Amino acid sequence: MKKLLLTCLLSAGIAGLGMAGSAADQKIATFNLRKAFDTYYKTVQSTAGLKQEAADVEKERGQMLETAKKHEDEWRKLIDKANDQAVSAEERDKSKKAATDKYAELEADKQSINEFDRMATARLHEKERQRRDDIVKEIQGVVDAHAKAGGYSLVLDPSGESANLVPVVLYSNGQDDLTESIIKELNAAAPPGSLDTNAPAATNLSHGAVPSK
Repeated sequence: MKKLLLTCLLSAGIAGLGMAGSAADQKIATFNLRKAFDTYYKTVQSTAGLKQEAADVEKERGQMLETAKKHEDEWRKLIDKANDQAVSAEERDKSKKAATDKYAELEADKQSINEFDRMATARLHEKERQRRDDIVKEIQGVVDAHAKAGGYSLVLDPSGESANLVPVVLYSNGQDDLTESIIKELNAAAPPGSLDTNAPAATNLSHGAVPSK
């Protein structure tokens, strides 16, 4: 029994040494994808472009709201005239019918604005997703080239989180960090002024109520 236990312990020790040796042979680097993505000039340009598109959308939405407000004011005036006892019954009836037609126009305005919001939001979100995916794919290609050239078998992202929302990389001594060198390479071809982050703030499509009836 003692001989069997000793054999098992020796086997486990040898296996452990083998695993340690295998890990020691690996060359591991780190790369902060989030930092690289945020500081890449193409990300800055893309963000500015999306902000401008959102501003254009909000401007168009504002024009639609103005039209709806105008129709609402007209509808209220017709309602007041339809209830004005100082005018003839015939005029009140005409105003009542016109108010009904104007109300239908208001409902159409509301439906158009809601549909515009839905489509514009979906379009902007899809553009943002596509541009993000394209940029990440491009950065990953540069990382792959650096990893192969440097002989790294593994590159870890310290900005990543696990399913438990905790950092994937719990500790790194900072050696073999490829972040700054890759960011420098990515921005080597940046046009003048392309890293300017002072772009107009994005607008929120959800703000601004549709006129009530």
